[in-house]
Formats: sequence, structure tokens, C-alpha cells
Amino acid sequence: MPANVTETSGGTMKLACQTFNTDKQGPWLVWLHGLLGCGHEWQPIISACNQYPSLVIDLPGHGHSADMPLVNVFAKDGLAEMNALLSKTLLAYQIHDYWLIGYSLGGRIAMYHATQAQAVQGLRGILVEGGNPGLLSQEEREARLLHDKNWAQRFRSEPIAAVLADWYQQPVFADLPEAQRLRLIQIRSQNRGSSIADLLENTSLGHQPYLLPELQKLAVPFIYLCGEHDQKFKGIAQQFALPLKIISQSGHNVHSSNPAGFSAAVNHFLSLFG
Repeated sequence: MPANVTETSGGTMKLACQTFNTDKQGPWLVWLHGLLGCGHEWQPIISACNQYPSLVIDLPGHGHSADMPLVNVFAKDGLAEMNALLSKTLLAYQIHDYWLIGYSLGGRIAMYHATQAQAVQGLRGILVEGGNPGLLSQEEREARLLHDKNWAQRFRSEPIAAVLADWYQQPVFADLPEAQRLRLIQIRSQNRGSSIADLLENTSLGHQPYLLPELQKLAVPFIYLCGEHDQKFKGIAQQFALPLKIISQSGHNVHSSNPAGFSAAVNHFLSLFG
């Protein structure tokens, strides 16, 4: 069963987590899902990485953290709020030796966390699946803020299944087979639209700092996992010379479309560092 943790200055904030393989020694694997997801989706990967203890986190508004409000929905430092929640969660579980593994929004949180000086002491490294390191120009950031605001308005005002039907038509999901697209719509329609809208605006890429300079100076290992059919994020990785590992037979959501390939890549990377 998930354990509720974390307290902030804005009151008691319960962030749901689950632990697995706690009898194992070595660094923890800390798993961060993306927007619309939940910690449960990592289960096949955790099973394949069962030589490590794992902490699976549900982000605000998702999974067992669905009722957790954000301190300030329209804050311009939403990733800082997510990072504070992450740090307090790690402290609550007395996790001082860990790898961060994040998909999409979770990957962005992992990159942000890794670039904060206080994180380096216990952080072994980061494995990022399709996370954006940030936008360089103010024009790009403003366009993204408007883009995310428009989606948030739809999530708040329309039936979530109808919004998701359009959401999964975005170019980044172009490789999804129709059956998988329909399955995602069905599963993720269980989310609360207003909660998704809040987190989407709070953590908009338009608010995110441009992390590339700090990522290039990281003192910990970093790998960028990307599906062979994910043209957008392969392009980002190549443009910014990120440490790219391409995984076959997969698109943007590698851990879902090719869990065996994703697990193998994770285990191989971790094995390089003891």
C-alpha cells in the first residue's frame, strides 16, 4: 500500500509513494512518471530491476496523490515546488543514496533536481526518458505557456476523454498504434481534469529554466533514453549533444511500448557504476 508523506509550509501535503524490493542493498531507484500517468506504470520495469530497492512516487493530482493540491497553481517556479516535494519525500524515507529515473515531466523534474547544488551529495545520477531540458528564447517560452494554458482550459471545462482523444493526436504520439491510443485514453480518463490542468500550468515548460548549461556540467552520470520513433526528442538530444541511448521498437513512451528494451538499458547503465 502507498504511504502518505511530506509536509510543506503551506500545510500538510500528502504525496503518495510505494516502496519495492526493500530487502535489497545498494542505491535506491526513485521513479517519476509523466503528466497523466501514475507510479503504477513503472511496475514492469521495477520487476526487471529488482536487484535494487525502489521508491515510486505519484506526482500531485495523479494516482494516490490525486487529492493533493498545489501551493500555487500559477506559480512561475513550479519545478522548484516539485523539487521541494521530492526532496522532502526522500528525507521522509531516509533515502540518501539514489538514482532518479523520470519520464517526460518526471524527466524534467529529475534534470531540475540534478542541477540543484544540494542534490548532488546523495544523487548517484539521472536517467531521463523524453524530458525537455528547456526552451532558450523568451518567444518560445511564451508560446509554450499559451499552448499549455489552452490545454489546461480544455482539461478544466471538457470531458476528459474528449480532451485526451485530441491530446494523443499530437505529433509526439504519432507512432502510437490505434489500439494503444484508445487504451491510454481509457486508462487516463480516470484522472481528474482540473488536477491535470493545475499541474500542467504549474510545471509548464514555459516556466522551466533552461537547464542545458547546468546539465553539461553535471558531476553525476546522466543518460537520455529515447525511442527510435520519437523524432522530436531524438532531435532535442542530438541538437543539445545529450548522452543519448536510442531504444528500438518504441516511440515517446519507451517504458510502455518496449518495457524489456527499456529495462535492459536501465540495468546496463546502472551496472557501469557498481
